[in-house]
Amino acid sequence: MQEFHEPHKKGNRLADIILGGQDGLVSILGLLLGLSAATRSTRIVVAGGLATIIAETLSMAAVAYTSKMADRDHYAAERTREIQEVKDVPDIERQEIEDIYKTKGFSGKLLEDIVKHITSDHELWINTMMREELELLPVVKKDVYLYSVTVGLSTLTGALLPLIPFFFLSVHIALISSLVLSVVILAAVGIYKAETTFGNPLKSAVQMVLIGMGAAVAGYLIGLLFKA
Repeated sequence: MQEFHEPHKKGNRLADIILGGQDGLVSILGLLLGLSAATRSTRIVVAGGLATIIAETLSMAAVAYTSKMADRDHYAAERTREIQEVKDVPDIERQEIEDIYKTKGFSGKLLEDIVKHITSDHELWINTMMREELELLPVVKKDVYLYSVTVGLSTLTGALLPLIPFFFLSVHIALISSLVLSVVILAAVGIYKAETTFGNPLKSAVQMVLIGMGAAVAGYLIGLLFKA
């Protein structure tokens, strides 16, 4: 069976990494500030951080998996519907193919040849309807796993970085180090994202930092409410 596989674009993979990494870093940073405000015990901060990191990583990977599986199931359902429509109302479906390529600028004999070529091959016909009319591409199983692993690992990496100072320093110094490290990482990710997607590097860096620090401040304020 002829398939049209979704291309592994650099931008898409970068988005997956940023999604997981930013979520992991921001979530754990808010927690660390909250714990640091509530206690001066490095042991409690590290234990709480590690527990949250494990839960966050598994959660993000699971959400990534289920979302991709939902996309895969949606594609399968729509493909089944298209197959039935081509069988039941071929003239209407053939006209849709003609309309699609007429919109693209084809006309006359060339348009007739394109429509004839596509509709003479059942699989090509269905795949064209899926891609051109519904704008859907198949989600292969290995891509589901790859997406889940990518998001999970990037979440784990992003969450571990702010916690590292707490393994070696007192809570107060580790907190400052974690904040500085997080700001640098968020700004660097923002700049890289902008350069990759043709955005404004400074604006992107500031946005990433503000989002991260906003969540961190919220965590810190909550921690103050329970300060021993």
